[in-house]
Amino acid sequence: MRAPLPLKLVTPRQSSPTSPTQLSTLLNCAKNLKHVSQIHAHLITQNYLANPTLFNSLLNLYSKCGQISQSLTLFSSSNSKTHFDNTKNVFTYTSLITQLSHCNLPCKALTFFSEMRGRNIFPNHFTFSAVLPSCCDTVVGKQMHSLVRKHGFESDVFVGSALVDMYARNGEMGYARKVFDELPARNLVSWNSVIVGFLRNGCFDEAIGIFTSLISEDVIMPDQVSFSSVLSACANACEVEIGRQVHGIVVKKGMEYLAYVKNSLMDMYCKCGVFDDAEKLFRTVEDRDVVTWNVMVMGFVQNCNFEDACNYFWVMRREGISPDEASFSTVLHAAAGIAALDQGTLIHNQIIKTGFGRNICIASSLITMYAKCGSLVDAGRAFAENENHNVVSWTALISACQQHGSADQVIDLFEDMLRAGVKPDYITFVSVLSACGHTGRVDDGFYYFNLMSQRYNITPGPEHYACIVDLLGRVGRLHEARRFLETMPIEPDVSVWGALLGACRKHGNLDMGREVAERLFELEPDNPGNYVLLGNMYARRGRLEEANEVRRLMGFNRVRKEPGCSWLDVKNKTYVFIAHDRSHSMSNEIYEMLKKMEELVKQKGYVPEIQYAINDVGKYKEKSLWYHSEKLALAYGLLTLPVGAPIRIKKNLRTCGDCHIVMKFASAIFRREIIVRDINRFHRFVDGLCSCGDYW
Repeated sequence: MRAPLPLKLVTPRQSSPTSPTQLSTLLNCAKNLKHVSQIHAHLITQNYLANPTLFNSLLNLYSKCGQISQSLTLFSSSNSKTHFDNTKNVFTYTSLITQLSHCNLPCKALTFFSEMRGRNIFPNHFTFSAVLPSCCDTVVGKQMHSLVRKHGFESDVFVGSALVDMYARNGEMGYARKVFDELPARNLVSWNSVIVGFLRNGCFDEAIGIFTSLISEDVIMPDQVSFSSVLSACANACEVEIGRQVHGIVVKKGMEYLAYVKNSLMDMYCKCGVFDDAEKLFRTVEDRDVVTWNVMVMGFVQNCNFEDACNYFWVMRREGISPDEASFSTVLHAAAGIAALDQGTLIHNQIIKTGFGRNICIASSLITMYAKCGSLVDAGRAFAENENHNVVSWTALISACQQHGSADQVIDLFEDMLRAGVKPDYITFVSVLSACGHTGRVDDGFYYFNLMSQRYNITPGPEHYACIVDLLGRVGRLHEARRFLETMPIEPDVSVWGALLGACRKHGNLDMGREVAERLFELEPDNPGNYVLLGNMYARRGRLEEANEVRRLMGFNRVRKEPGCSWLDVKNKTYVFIAHDRSHSMSNEIYEMLKKMEELVKQKGYVPEIQYAINDVGKYKEKSLWYHSEKLALAYGLLTLPVGAPIRIKKNLRTCGDCHIVMKFASAIFRREIIVRDINRFHRFVDGLCSCGDYW
């Protein structure tokens, strides 16, 4: 690239000095920092910096070149002891305050606003419009609002719009709506400010209502900000019918071809579960940019269609579209959703090639992906490759260790995070408390539970209370867990009651389990898991009539148990197994391997846990245990995967105790690392031991 040509300036030595008018023209023509610096030097030598117009233009130019520090230096050089002081007027201050607000330097903007008032320079409506975005808390905002009233600018439409936006950004939508309602005249900026404000604060119905009012007045034409905001509100409120009506207005106004609006329409249909309409819109877009692709990939992820999300990502790459941060984070989420390690490593390769390896957001997604794909080592490596970490990346690694049963590592990492000066968040404490629960650390669990509110002012939520109930329940302190639940300051939700029901199942407390299950039947009548747990508890006690009654209740409520299945990937292909499955082409070999495994584990002392064969009787109980889906998957993995390669099995339900025992024996007998990801956690079996310590 050629260096910019110098501007032709007439120097003081020449016979005809450059006039202020000529310099003003040159300032308007300046294109880069070198030009601005040349003009600045000439203004100094010609003693023109005292000219307010030229001074203000120079300030603006430095800002446009991204040199806000130069603007501040220039402004500070004209202090009260120099002849430059006359250059500081309301326009100069307003210009600087605007620049500081745009550069996200609110404290400096407010400081110069105070300095201006200290010099008895009265702000005008432009000044207030410029400084209001810098009022980052309600107290300062209300003080500024009082000054607006004092100076008589409250009825100004631009100042009013800025006030609406200021209150909205500080979460004060009551004040924002009041200012909006009292405006004598409104422009599109005013309407958009209040619509966007309601949207940002989660008041989706109100945002839709304001948009409806805008349309009904039929005076101001909505723009793409109006449409994209109301469509986002419809998406978050799952108001697909209203979204369709907005779509009709978009077409009527001839704005359906604007990329911003079309992307918002696609996002709305995706979030409302009308994925076919989103795909139809996607196909009509000729010039698809990265945002358009991201909307579709995210739509697939939101609808749990992870395979298509990955496929669309690769199609985007083949079409020559460069992924951005959102692209990689979303597709990594998809790879994690199906535990596709091969897919995840290919995406990681693309991340490195495109220079996003140091991006902290993507690094956090990589940690989560590797953890959910069963590779805690790779998750730790992804964390270590970045030097700078925030609460998201720390929490991602802590959560990874918790999912893999490495409770000691969870506590160590949490303490390292605190020493690094990173403040934990809501999710961090969920992982820490869950780790304490999965290892029976009752005292540690209560310590961190109290630490959350006492030191970090985080109000415990249902997830944290569920962790404590689970913590007490796992160690058999069921009555204490029940008392804790009953004294909670918030209404216990299904996660809390579910934790107590799981503890009742674990320790065989049928009386309490029945009460808790009946409570869950009321809260979530369509969840088959609660019926199954109670039915199994009756069956293990030999109370088969009550167990059958629970099954009849499921039929009466039209609740169907999700069939258990396990799957694993071999050579980029996924193989799925269900109990007693004989659909596979290698079924004979698989069942022969099961016989061999049975003989080998019995030689090592295996005793069948027949209580897990709930639906079978007599001699069939033991045989049925060997046809569980995860055992079939294990047999196939031993037959097809290379010697020494890890066997990674995924299951959609909780793994049973008998399968857990067999996996431990198999890992020692065949000298294989076996990783089982069930609905709750990972179990890593090596040399006859499991990472959960048999406590899960």
